[in-house]
Amino acid sequence: MNKETKRIVIIGGGITGLTAAYYLQKEMRNAHLPYEITLLEGTDRLGGKIQTDTTNGFVIERGPDSFLARKESAARLVKEVGMEDQLVPNSTGQAFVLNNDQLYPIPGGAVMGIPTELSPFISTKLFSLKGKSRAAGDLILPRADNGDADQSLGLFFRRRLGNEVVENLIEPLLSGIYAGDIDKLSLMSTFPQFSEVEKKYRSLILGMKKTTPPSRRSTGKKKPAFLTVKSGLQSFVRSIEEQLTDVHIRKSVKVDQIKRNQDSYTLMTTSGEELMADSVIITTPHQQVFHMLRDHEEVAPLEEMPSTTVATVAMAFPEEAIKKAMDGTGFVVSRNADYTITACTWTHRKWEHAAPKGKVLLRCYVGRAGKEEIVDKSDEEIVQTVLNDLNQIMEIEGHPEFYRITRWRQSMPQYEVGHRERINHVISGIKQKMPGVFLAGASYNGVGLPDCIDQGEEAVRLVRNFLK
Repeated sequence: MNKETKRIVIIGGGITGLTAAYYLQKEMRNAHLPYEITLLEGTDRLGGKIQTDTTNGFVIERGPDSFLARKESAARLVKEVGMEDQLVPNSTGQAFVLNNDQLYPIPGGAVMGIPTELSPFISTKLFSLKGKSRAAGDLILPRADNGDADQSLGLFFRRRLGNEVVENLIEPLLSGIYAGDIDKLSLMSTFPQFSEVEKKYRSLILGMKKTTPPSRRSTGKKKPAFLTVKSGLQSFVRSIEEQLTDVHIRKSVKVDQIKRNQDSYTLMTTSGEELMADSVIITTPHQQVFHMLRDHEEVAPLEEMPSTTVATVAMAFPEEAIKKAMDGTGFVVSRNADYTITACTWTHRKWEHAAPKGKVLLRCYVGRAGKEEIVDKSDEEIVQTVLNDLNQIMEIEGHPEFYRITRWRQSMPQYEVGHRERINHVISGIKQKMPGVFLAGASYNGVGLPDCIDQGEEAVRLVRNFLK
């Protein structure tokens, strides 16, 4: 190895690590940089939570199934690795909220549950007259006088719109993204834009109406909000991996600890091997980061950061097994409803490529903050519980032709109030004590695929600046 060569090790082969590897390799080639890039993955496969099952002509995503179209980094990376022809938008259609054993259409004009149009909000039966009147109070309430202080999503939205709109619409929509408790989730780390809207426009309703393009409002024919890869997101992972011809990819290698030398780092693996690095990007979950850097008190907040356990339950049926027509793309479940499932996507209607003609694919979600015990039950118990819930509103005949249950234990990081400050403390501490070590991934600044891709790209920028 050339004396000038800089050794960069990326720990973790999920989408964040793959992104970092891809763009580092690109930088190395374009600028003729003397980098040696190694990607370490603790399991025998790359992709992290991205897993696709293609049984019997179905395309079943066992982890994330898509990404927001308006966050452009994911689609850009898909195109970079030659898969532009595989990009497909979701089929638009009515989405519902399940409450009081009944499916209520999400009111037209609702943006993340916030009403921006009067008529659909007045006519919906999802809220009582009292609940609607309280939400209308947002139009006259003053803005908060707390500057940029963090608060829970629940506290913020209850103050603006009242309990009923929060419990019946905003909570099931927002908490589903993080599988969390909105009365603990941080406003500034999840949806800071809502705080900005209040600061600028005072009224959340008026502000969202002014700042949201008509195409993003849930009214009439909607513009597709999501994109995915027709052949399955796992094929996207494979395409990235195939591009990494100048990256040393090593699977089934787990890093136990990272030690600082005078001007480099030693990575000690669980098998006793030692690897040297000039710079390190760690993209693993925060629990593993705490373990690897356990000698440094700066990472202590990561030990306390909670994560939720969830599971996805995908079930395949013949079309005739569904006795009540499904006119929409799925539903979320109100926290007040007596159901175990938290949401259900009618996947064959949302994604036309996901099921063969004449077949139905339902994807349900179980597990949420404080209610995770269902995930530990047997497959048969979970399927029966899910079917019992669905049969209260859908009338399904018989059992699925096959099902796929995927358990994600302690996998949904919870951005609780004060998250941003804690993470900033960790990152600034690492920068001081371990310069050249960078953190990126779902535990820090967004859990969606584009958020993780953005963080992978930012890590590349930080590494390049450091190695200059």
